Amino acid sequence: MLYLVPFWIAFLVGILVGWAWKPKWAELLIQKLSSVVSKSLELSLPSSSSMSPMFCLKNSGYSSCLNSLNMQPEAWVTDNGEQGKTLSVSPSEYDNSSTSRSVVNEGCSSAITEEDLKHLCQLVEMRDGGPTWMHMMDRSTPNMSYQAWRRDPKTGPPQYRSRTVFENATARIVRDFFWDDEFRPKWDDMLAYSATIEECSTTGTMVVQWIRKFPFFCSDREYIIGRRIWEVDGSYYCVTKGVTCASVPRRSKPRRVDLYYSSWYIRAVESRRGNGQLTACEVLLFHHEDMGIPWEIAKLGVRQGMWGTVKKIEPGLCAYQKERESLASLSQSAYMAQVNTKISMEYLISLESNEDLSRSDVDSTSENPLAQNISRALIYGGLIVLACSLDHGALSKTFIFGMGRKLTDRGNRPS
Repeated sequence: MLYLVPFWIAFLVGILVGWAWKPKWAELLIQKLSSVVSKSLELSLPSSSSMSPMFCLKNSGYSSCLNSLNMQPEAWVTDNGEQGKTLSVSPSEYDNSSTSRSVVNEGCSSAITEEDLKHLCQLVEMRDGGPTWMHMMDRSTPNMSYQAWRRDPKTGPPQYRSRTVFENATARIVRDFFWDDEFRPKWDDMLAYSATIEECSTTGTMVVQWIRKFPFFCSDREYIIGRRIWEVDGSYYCVTKGVTCASVPRRSKPRRVDLYYSSWYIRAVESRRGNGQLTACEVLLFHHEDMGIPWEIAKLGVRQGMWGTVKKIEPGLCAYQKERESLASLSQSAYMAQVNTKISMEYLISLESNEDLSRSDVDSTSENPLAQNISRALIYGGLIVLACSLDHGALSKTFIFGMGRKLTDRGNRPS
């Protein structure tokens, strides 16, 4: 309390001074600095197949708890050259989290291969040869438990691993839930638009287009995602990753994320209530992406917004279960989630037999508390600067107050 009282006094004084006095030269300086900062964030890390961060968990993965600012994009056009048809999306549809489906193209079965299955299996078994996983979070609700870890490879963006257990849920329904793009906007408010570009009725492989909204420090991002599911003895290996797609031209806005990986391993597990029944579902998520912003900023956003995003999943899953129980017709993406490649455990083991990678350990200790305190101080300082310098514009006073309150509450909670 002794620490917070002078802080909030300084915070309020800064706001009052900033609103009461701001000469024209200061206003011009702020505008010039804002343009320079926005350009530097966009250009600091070029978007390419070899460098492109995260999420936040989406998978995951991964998203922020802050309210996103709406954008008005141009009409979006997906052109399938093979069929000679186009898919057009108006700005109003974009803002309403619309979902569209283009002409089916059976030539996408090679977007996700068995090499991707082998890599996901190595991640699940923690035998991918990567660095140690650092513990980030351990939270729970009455019907869900959640744990998260992070690691920083020598090259590439930070990587995230999470383990979520849902009570009273089957692996089959959870698989459909995460695949269902038509239902996703009801619980994932960051998904502004989705469309199916290609799908293969034989393997279940899909190529989809997503546009996701992000907080004020990051403009909207576009994703071209390939995905496929393998079934092994009632458990599911679900691979989603960024792929190339010549039929969807690259545009300046929204910026396309090339490096994207978000995959799950879903299986039935025993309930934590100790009834001896496999009435719960475990989801192991592995996520990383490069959105083209500094990775330290991305890590800070993930750490602050992770739980706020994850806790929306459980009520969303409950609503999905009720909708399915009402015998509502399946969406096309949920139907495609049921088109799986079935393999045996022996075959899966044979895929890894020629690999001899070191085991990835899990560190039981949390991240450095000093680093967390420094990050928190940077947030507070940034809020004071914003409050002192901004009067009218995209960031309203209400938004700044709300953001400060949310981040303060999260900073006082134990991880």
